[in-house]
Amino acid sequence: MSVAAPAAVSTPSRIAQFYALTKPRVVQLIVFCALIGMVLAVPGLPSASQLGLMVLACAGVWLVAGAAAAFNCIVEQGIDAKMKRTAWRPTAKGQLSNAQTLLFSAVLCGAGSALLYFWVNPLTMWLTFATFMGYAVIYTVILKPLTPQNIVIGGASGAMPPVLGWAAMTNDVGPEALILFLIIFLWTPPHFWALALYRVEDYRKSGLPMLPVTHGNEFTRLQVFLYTLILFAGCLMPFVYGMSSWIYLAAAVVLSAGFCGYGFALWRNYSDALARKTFRFSLIHLSALFAALLVDHYVL
Repeated sequence: MSVAAPAAVSTPSRIAQFYALTKPRVVQLIVFCALIGMVLAVPGLPSASQLGLMVLACAGVWLVAGAAAAFNCIVEQGIDAKMKRTAWRPTAKGQLSNAQTLLFSAVLCGAGSALLYFWVNPLTMWLTFATFMGYAVIYTVILKPLTPQNIVIGGASGAMPPVLGWAAMTNDVGPEALILFLIIFLWTPPHFWALALYRVEDYRKSGLPMLPVTHGNEFTRLQVFLYTLILFAGCLMPFVYGMSSWIYLAAAVVLSAGFCGYGFALWRNYSDALARKTFRFSLIHLSALFAALLVDHYVL
């Protein structure tokens, strides 16, 4: 009796491997937040030329964000290989060399920066490049392996997309853009720490000083809850400042109360399943919050 040979595991195409380096789901959220900043910066419906500018700006931001993600894959290659969540990445599996990944990152960053500089405006290009450096170098290389507050300090880079979008349309950074920045900045710690809570063993094996590893589960849960309360206040700022109406306020109260509810439940009665639900709700919270801002902008 013959024994069938095990089925060969298919290897992704080269294109798929390079595309995976850009962390598509993360970049999609970045571009979405940048687009919200663009739309809110334009009173009323955008003109044809403004729509074209939005497309170019989104493309430029996508390219530079993808470059930062690819560079991150080089720096964290060894760490990624130790974690179930990231072990599939082409750099962690050795499917792409560091030289290939670095060249890919440089090409994306150069193309995106040129597009933003020449077809959008220099301010947007420099802000986007600063965001690249903040994430790829300051956060990934310096902060992440050094301090459990890495995600708080480094969260400034992740909060930049609406500012980039606003600058693309106005060639300026107004208070409205800074309010959007504040919301994402405050949202990042409870979002990421909820993930770190149920992935704590992965982070422990990786050697990264994430908060649940250095300060324990209970302390991290309390921090998640406290940050959801601070975030609640931050989410009210668009209404308080006058850049939105009651439509956004209603959505912000419901969504933020829901996030606080998850944070409180996680603090009082922890489970990995609840941490996963909290993490997933955080994604819904930010997406729906910004969508509500968009609806509010066009309804009134």
